[in-house]
Amino acid sequence: MRIRIDGGDLPGRRAGAGADALRLGNVHVGIQRRTEVVDRVPADATEASWSFEVSSREIDGVLDVGGPWVHGRPGARFLYLSWGAVTDDGFAMFRRAKLMFTDVPTELLRAAHEGGGILVGRLGLTDAAGEPLCARVRPPAIAWTVE
Repeated sequence: MRIRIDGGDLPGRRAGAGADALRLGNVHVGIQRRTEVVDRVPADATEASWSFEVSSREIDGVLDVGGPWVHGRPGARFLYLSWGAVTDDGFAMFRRAKLMFTDVPTELLRAAHEGGGILVGRLGLTDAAGEPLCARVRPPAIAWTVE
């Protein structure tokens, strides 16, 4: 199953000390693949997009997803968008946003599983306090479609 996550409203694009600190700290956001954060995008980018493939299968009438991008146990699977500072030593993660598959409407998940298109999640990447988005991201903060 193909998935694309589209993020806008990155926190480093705003004015103020918080955004300045993100830019000066070389903060990026990326998608977590197993334990590694890949396809990192600077916190002041205009947008961020990640495309990848996950496995999907039906078990006892319930769809389950898996693969290196997927975390969690069956029935509680999710994706991580991870924030951190890019340094000479690598990536120092300090915050993550969790995108739960249980928050995807069943009919959309099934359509993507059956080859009806790409499952797309769209979200803003700045929280209400102007910081990098973290914790569980639930609709309407993320909108899921199949395209």
